[in-house]
Amino acid sequence: MQQPEISNLVRELRCIMQLSQEKFADELGMTFATINRWENGHATPSPLALKQINTLLNQLGEQGEVLRVKYSSKTATERRSESW
Repeated sequence: MQQPEISNLVRELRCIMQLSQEKFADELGMTFATINRWENGHATPSPLALKQINTLLNQLGEQGEVLRVKYSSKTATERRSESW
C-alpha cells in the first residue's frame, strides 16, 4: 500500500470509528504524534500497527472491507492470496 493510501485509510477509519487522533492512538497503543504523522504522510505504520489496523477493519465487517478495497493498490487476486 502506498503512503497516500495509508494516510487516507487511517484518517477514514478513525473518522468512521468516531475517534479523535488521541482516542485512536489509545485504541492502537500508539501516541497521538504517531497517528498524526501517519495521517499527514510523514511516517508509515509498522507491520505490527498494520496488523492492528487490519483487526479494526475486520471488526467493522462490510464497512471495513469497503475501506480495505478502496485504499488497496493491489489487484483483487493479490488481495485474496495474502492478508496484510
